[in-house]
Amino acid sequence: MALRELSLEERAAAREKALRARQERANLKEAFARGEIGLAELFDRADEDPAIGRLRTVDLLQAMPGVGEVRAHRIMEACEISPVRRLKGLGRRQREALIAYIGR
Repeated sequence: MALRELSLEERAAAREKALRARQERANLKEAFARGEIGLAELFDRADEDPAIGRLRTVDLLQAMPGVGEVRAHRIMEACEISPVRRLKGLGRRQREALIAYIGR
């Protein structure tokens, strides 16, 4: 099934929507890294806002000071979370395990 051609206005609107979503995710990662927002609040916002829900869990962990790619994958492995899982896709137990592991 082929995708339909978008008009110039539709393409511009889609670009603007994608830009806002990326900016929102970047601001959220910065706030999390500074400790202004906790994981529990982040998960609540991910359930409500699709742009935040699409944030990859590993990217959020890497935003924390001192956590790189290797440490983020180890944290996810310890919490039994797939490396490709997004925030909205985490189950209750995975969320609780991550909150307990991170401690905020």
